[in-house]
Amino acid sequence: MPTILGQNQYGKAENRVVRITRDGPTHHIKDLNVSVALSGDMDEVHYSGSNAHVLPTDTTKNTVYAFAKEYGIESAEQFGIHLARHFVTSQEPIHQARIRIEEYAWQRIETAGEGEHSFVREGRETRLAQITYDGEKWEVVSGLKDLTVLNSTDSEFRGYVKDRYTMLEETRDRVLATSVSGRWRFHWTGDAQEMPDWETSYEETRRHMLQAFAETYSLSLQQTLYRMGARIIDHRDEIDEVRFSLPNSHHFLVDLEPFGLSNDNEVYVAADRPYGLIEATVLRDGCEARIPVDLTNL
Repeated sequence: MPTILGQNQYGKAENRVVRITRDGPTHHIKDLNVSVALSGDMDEVHYSGSNAHVLPTDTTKNTVYAFAKEYGIESAEQFGIHLARHFVTSQEPIHQARIRIEEYAWQRIETAGEGEHSFVREGRETRLAQITYDGEKWEVVSGLKDLTVLNSTDSEFRGYVKDRYTMLEETRDRVLATSVSGRWRFHWTGDAQEMPDWETSYEETRRHMLQAFAETYSLSLQQTLYRMGARIIDHRDEIDEVRFSLPNSHHFLVDLEPFGLSNDNEVYVAADRPYGLIEATVLRDGCEARIPVDLTNL
């Protein structure tokens, strides 16, 4: 039976690059994990093994390091844009470049001595960015993962469907906790438009996300998710689509009665599995959903 080649891509994954900018005695650090995927006219390398159209993956790795020196790293998004543009415009067989970036945050350690060059790795979320370019249009999706949040009250869960297998009791006061994985897509698609301020956009999007989580009296994690996405869309004009994947990190009251003690919503056991998993996309009215349903594929 005849076969044909389907979608294909290649590149160098997880290139760790740390860029230190020395502004006199004050230093700045950007710590990225960059993955490059290239696609285009690559049929022959699969059919016959000809490498005539193949830019070595080792070259893509070297390009990441060289660009960190030549252009610096203003933001994960801007760095990815530089790389994607280079690969598509410098190599005729390459028709599309996808750059995925994880950024790890460092916090400056304040000291009494001269200079500001000491840092501690922050226990924050991991920042994410994906930049795709096909020679004409851009798609920029930013996001984060492992942002752990918790409300110790102002959350209920009641009025749900019950059948013969339902054992969960209704509650008017519960701990609501989750580890946020989110992506948001910008409507910037090319150089004809004004480019967003990527750093400001990320910090403000994160701030609105957290404020919505904290300020929502939650009757369901779905309601909280929607409020988080809607607040981002309402306050950040550069963003058209937000998708969240929120595990419900259950906290169960411990039965202390065998010890002659009451438990007035004070002592919990945090269960890491199994967990409810709530996922949804929030869109600006009139926009089309383009972020994959399965965020592990982004």
